[in-house]
Amino acid sequence: MEILGGPLFAVAGAGESHGPGVTTIVFGCPPGLRIRRADVQQYLERRRPGSNRHGTTRQEADRVVLLSGLYAEGEIDRLLSGPTIAVGHGEANSETESYEEGYSTGEPIAALTLSTSKRSRHYEQFAGPGGQVRPGHTDLVKYHKSQGFVDIRGGGRSSYRSTISDVIGGAIARIFLKERFGAVILSSISQVGPLQTDLSLAQYFQNSMPQQGSQTITAERIAVVEAKLDEAEIRSLDPEFAQEAGDLIKRTRILGDSLGAAVEVVAVNPPSLVGEPLYQSLKVRLMGALGGLNAVQSCEVGDGVRVIPRKGSENNDPIRRSGYQSNSHGGLIGGMTTGLPLVCRVGFKPTSTILKTQQSVRKNLEEIDFALEKGRHDPCVGVRAGVTLESRMAIELMNAVLMHQAGQVDAANFKLF
Repeated sequence: MEILGGPLFAVAGAGESHGPGVTTIVFGCPPGLRIRRADVQQYLERRRPGSNRHGTTRQEADRVVLLSGLYAEGEIDRLLSGPTIAVGHGEANSETESYEEGYSTGEPIAALTLSTSKRSRHYEQFAGPGGQVRPGHTDLVKYHKSQGFVDIRGGGRSSYRSTISDVIGGAIARIFLKERFGAVILSSISQVGPLQTDLSLAQYFQNSMPQQGSQTITAERIAVVEAKLDEAEIRSLDPEFAQEAGDLIKRTRILGDSLGAAVEVVAVNPPSLVGEPLYQSLKVRLMGALGGLNAVQSCEVGDGVRVIPRKGSENNDPIRRSGYQSNSHGGLIGGMTTGLPLVCRVGFKPTSTILKTQQSVRKNLEEIDFALEKGRHDPCVGVRAGVTLESRMAIELMNAVLMHQAGQVDAANFKLF
């Protein structure tokens, strides 16, 4: 069983790259949270194929439909003003309304996103025991793991399309975290292939911290960063690097090859004191959730590998009455949050599916020179991955918040009369 997050706030998903659609169920959202379909849709817009000219050429609308877990007494017309769902077979047709806006009831929230841009014939070269294997992809292991009963179209469940569920669940978590704590989660591409930027989200927010008093980052400063990220050629705080990286991706696509990338993910204004010290450490959970995403090869917390050559006297963050004076620990000490920004840096391998001829095998292990016949693929998957990383961080942070709250039991909340 695959569930992201949990045990108190969790996301389950189903659906393949070229299936009819992706189904999502979000468990554990507390009642009373105002959820608008448009707020969920804005994050899917960043994730969807075709949203960035440097990604795959596949075009998907990825219009989310909310099916359960919401209600709005006295606002039924508004609640039921979401997209119409229609099912037709022969002369039998039925349709119904979906949810547009309402309050969470505490019951599971279900969502559906249809897949409408599919070219399944592009994958015929991978069919059957004589099907070819893409180097670096899951073709060989999934074929034998499933005893041959595998969906070859677009990688099936291993496709990045499956992360639609991550983004929907993450959107709900983000609404909750922002409403309750003013927490906002952002990401910035910091490396593409050999190109790197010295501009860091974490450092920007560290420089924004007041020297005395509250260490909260203002909404105005956050809005400035979001605007810079939205305006860049690729989603990066450094516009010059973004332009150079975009040009490099274009040249690499023409050559039929691909590039790796690194993405910095930062949660600003996270709640303090959430997470556990060891087996349910928030560090363990974040490194697993972020490091387990498709194509990810590394995940660092805080200053990551840069701490290795330092002495303890250089690396320890000074503490004064006003709080921590620096953030090499990345917002986590002993697996628990300190209230400073949560900082992770995630490294992606180059996209496995490329046009260059490579050594490979068929699924029956006959050796071949593999050449891709057809397909639409990201030349640099990291370009589109930021919103999914943000979503996974939001899911784990929200679950940690609810776990922390479970230890603050008040008998007053357990009375009926």
